[in-house]
Amino acid sequence: MTLVKMCGLHRLQDIDYINEVGPDMAGMVLTPGFRRTVPIRLARTMAARLNHSISSVGVFVDRPVDEVSDITRFLELDMVQLHGAESGAYIVELQDTLGLPVIKSFGVSRDQLEMAAVSPADIVLIDPGRGSGNTFDLSLLDGLKRNVIIAGGLTPDNVADAIRKAHPFGVDTSSGIETDGSKDRKKMIRFISAVRAEDAQLEEKI
Repeated sequence: MTLVKMCGLHRLQDIDYINEVGPDMAGMVLTPGFRRTVPIRLARTMAARLNHSISSVGVFVDRPVDEVSDITRFLELDMVQLHGAESGAYIVELQDTLGLPVIKSFGVSRDQLEMAAVSPADIVLIDPGRGSGNTFDLSLLDGLKRNVIIAGGLTPDNVADAIRKAHPFGVDTSSGIETDGSKDRKKMIRFISAVRAEDAQLEEKI
């Protein structure tokens, strides 16, 4: 089964949608300065409201390890996602400090994919625009022997094709399940339905 991560949640209503739709992971941006950044106190309420069967993921960009650790513990998150230029040593320190899985995002340049191949992160996320919503040539992932989550421009209409071509460990969407900048319940339902339908087809072929 393809893991589904829905990210960029920033309203309590978004958590209600997530609990209804049931992805594997739910992400909140916790670094200041981004459109979908969630204030820490609101994030705590959102995390507490999330169904326990869904992993809560805090998304951080180039923040000190101590800060990431403190926020992660305060919110009682299940996983951390790093979306900046964090080094391998940083990732290992965070893993040792928290004892939680770490996702690290990378771009699609040759250098970035080479870094992804050897990263100590538990999971690597490949996103061509670091949250821009742009798609990319999935053949670039050929030979990357990692648990890979693909992101970038995934929508209810194209996610099945992406799974068919890349067979990723997981898929990640944010803007692809939004309307006018806010999470759209119907698009979220369509997205996860498309993933599960494609998974079922692939299983039939095995």
